[in-house]
Amino acid sequence: MSNPTETPRGIGVSPGAAVGPVVQVRGPVRPPDNEPAPADPAAEHVRIKEAFESVARTLEERAALADETAQQILTATALIARDKGLQKAIGKELAAGKGPTTAVTAAVQTYAAQFEALGGYFAERVTDLKDVRNRAVARLLGKEDPGVPEFDVPSVIVAHDLAPAETATLNPSMVRAIITEAGGRTSHTAILAAQMGIPAVVQLAGATAIAAGTMVAVDGDSGEVTIDPSAEYQRDIIGKRERRRAALAGSAGPGRTKDGYPVMLLANIGGVEDAVSAASQDVEGVGLFRTEFVFLSRDTAPTLAEQTEIYTKVFEPFGSRRVVVRTLDAGADKPLAFADLGPEENPALGKRGLRLSALRPDLLDVQLEALGVAAKATAAEVKVMAPMVATAEEAAWFARRVRENGLPSVGVMIEVPGAAIAARHVMAEVDFGSLGTNDLAQYTMAADRMEGTLSDLLDPWQPAVLGLIGTACEGAKVAGKPMGVCGEAGGDALLALVLAGLGVSSLSMAPSKVSIVRYALGLHTMATCHGMATAALDARTATDARNAVLALAHEDLTALL
Repeated sequence: MSNPTETPRGIGVSPGAAVGPVVQVRGPVRPPDNEPAPADPAAEHVRIKEAFESVARTLEERAALADETAQQILTATALIARDKGLQKAIGKELAAGKGPTTAVTAAVQTYAAQFEALGGYFAERVTDLKDVRNRAVARLLGKEDPGVPEFDVPSVIVAHDLAPAETATLNPSMVRAIITEAGGRTSHTAILAAQMGIPAVVQLAGATAIAAGTMVAVDGDSGEVTIDPSAEYQRDIIGKRERRRAALAGSAGPGRTKDGYPVMLLANIGGVEDAVSAASQDVEGVGLFRTEFVFLSRDTAPTLAEQTEIYTKVFEPFGSRRVVVRTLDAGADKPLAFADLGPEENPALGKRGLRLSALRPDLLDVQLEALGVAAKATAAEVKVMAPMVATAEEAAWFARRVRENGLPSVGVMIEVPGAAIAARHVMAEVDFGSLGTNDLAQYTMAADRMEGTLSDLLDPWQPAVLGLIGTACEGAKVAGKPMGVCGEAGGDALLALVLAGLGVSSLSMAPSKVSIVRYALGLHTMATCHGMATAALDARTATDARNAVLALAHEDLTALL
């Protein structure tokens, strides 16, 4: 891969451009061929358990140094390392005569296949599961853990799939970009890279074949990676980065189109540290506060006092700004030890989100009470919305419970196609809606959002997905209620213009993306946004839709993309 003109394309998942030498992530250590069975399987199993416990402690140590979102991921991965069912499976493999690392590999492979078959958030844990395996195998063999090696020059990190434990602890000042062969638009790598403001490209074929030290240019918007770029090209892409920085330096204040139509620009957050960081930036508030971190990785439900303390700490930094809270989004595919509803054939379509709350209203009531107390203790404009709402009846049930707890503003996530189609009825029951474009795309296109090879189907530029967004916005307009977006689509500067044209009144995203979206809105009138929306909806393919909108965009914006 030394051809200087070679420019493979992956999927850009975190915006920006960068040039730097490649640092290849150390791959996993393979178990020895024909590994002999241990003389004492029971004693060997004790050693294996100690190795897994060592991995768990390492992950927890990293979590203690990470921000809130990364903490959730790392803590959940540590739980995998301590999973008793996994150890039981390893014990069976040892008893069957396999060597220690071979037994670990076989047991994890069985688990991974089960997770992939379940889909949804279980499939999302496969990368974490394999990372735990790789670390445990390396320790059993006395080898160095797989992962990012030491480097002292700002570089581009390249891996088959970067484990959350690695992404979460990267130093943004030393990592110019991230490239992976696997992953998807909503993978942990994508989310964490965007959060840290690091350009990232996933699904780049042949990435691990790029020799360490090779200079590459990475475009996190287009997904292009140029191998051995010429000096002229390096100057161009660095110039693009500098032009972007200069253009966005003057981007400040509320989101507005060129002719003054307001489009609120909000942040997505996952916990207290995220809140403190986002509140210090030029955002109009929070469009999505994911509350799962309060519940996950616990054996018992968090108490009223515990939740109240956390929510108060999240609300306080925002003063009187808006904070939209999503109630617990868990269920069979994000299992809770204290709310086990049993196995399901298809968890992604099962008892998750609001459906779990309906079956365990005690969990919802404590959460709403805590939110109500925290809201009264702070000046924040607290709004509460439910995930996975499908019908007007569900919306009405949720709205009643929220208002009974003294919270004045209630909304719903529109991420089920049925809710988008029936939006005029669903929205009549609540005060606002927010489009979860990640799940909406998954359900509309019948493509698992964690299956990286289906990323083309999950492209938010898919005309069918945009059509459903338009339908939902029209339904909200009929009901006289505002509709926002809190999925990854909201942080795409070009797509943000289309969403505004479709009727979206607020966009929520990783804080690092706010400046470019604000800049894009300020260059275009609402009439132009309407024209862009029409062009995208009329397109045959996702690529055609983006190209049609790009042709209508202001040249000052296209120069930065």
